[in-house]
Amino acid sequence: MNSRNGSASKVRERLKGLAKVKKRLASGRTVIYCYAWRGGPLLKDKAGNPLQPGDPLLMRAFVEATKDRFVDPTENLNKLITEYKSSTDFTKLSLKSQKEYNRYLDKIRDKFGLMSLVAIQDKRSRGKFKEWRDGMSDKPRAADFAWMVLARVLSVAKDRGRISTNQAERGGRIYSADRTENIWTEDHLAALFAVASEEIKAAVVMALWTGQRKGDLLRAPWSDYDGHHIKVKQGKTGARVKIPASAELRELLDNMPRISPVILTNKRDKTPWTSDGFNSSWSKTKIKANITDLTFHDLRGTAVTRLALADCSVAQIASITGHSLKDVEGILDAHYLGGKSALADEAIRKLERFRLKSNEKEKPA
Repeated sequence: MNSRNGSASKVRERLKGLAKVKKRLASGRTVIYCYAWRGGPLLKDKAGNPLQPGDPLLMRAFVEATKDRFVDPTENLNKLITEYKSSTDFTKLSLKSQKEYNRYLDKIRDKFGLMSLVAIQDKRSRGKFKEWRDGMSDKPRAADFAWMVLARVLSVAKDRGRISTNQAERGGRIYSADRTENIWTEDHLAALFAVASEEIKAAVVMALWTGQRKGDLLRAPWSDYDGHHIKVKQGKTGARVKIPASAELRELLDNMPRISPVILTNKRDKTPWTSDGFNSSWSKTKIKANITDLTFHDLRGTAVTRLALADCSVAQIASITGHSLKDVEGILDAHYLGGKSALADEAIRKLERFRLKSNEKEKPA
């Protein structure tokens, strides 16, 4: 008897919060409607019939209905961020990328850190995330990066079974860059070189002849230049490229003093450039040259366009710059229409030469 009472007590404890409503049907039969909690869902079997007290399926239905109702308060976005930072998805990033991610991870913690896993997966959370991003719309690139970091944290959590839905996926972008005419022309380069220091000139020449990112060029050691080729390991993708050094690039490198292990060095301090230090000098040089609408990164696209104008194939361009074939095509097809115009000019010249040769062959002897 005591055993039965004990079992009943345990069942009541496990069904704590269950709400029951008794109703007499027209047939005279009494039915008890069991709800997971007051105002909660009705517990039914697969056929849709109300489960009755004593039915062994009632416990299973109750547990399933309430599994997300009472959760550990420490199971929140703060914990997902901590888990993400311990994952290889984060640790495999470059130190520079980790630093950038951490800035936005801190912002996410401050705003949503205590949001529970249940709330994170609620459809309404997407609206809250969007409102947060909209609050940074005065800096659209930063807003997009913040959203990307949030989406990445939730993506990793979903992949590892911590949540079942990612309310930040496919969020679109606020920032829309139009780089259609952002090519460094010979006039631009002449204006820059007229006021640039030797260190800045060296960086520009390397960028134009290698098509590499600024960060990779600033890290490039002398040991990766053998007098004929320069090897680059790209920090963003990990790709390794071996680029033949042009005559102009060889002349530059062969005559540069080797005052540090790194090629591009701040001669004043005789130390490798820091990113901030180079950016400061670069900005001052552009101001002196009265160039406001071009960036150092545009030199990478300019290099791609120059190679295309020299009749290099997409595959040949990619072998030098380290872009994927798709990215090279994208640069030429969508982003650098200034170069595309020049390519069209060259195409017409080729057609004219071809037509001229054809007409000469058709002339009677």
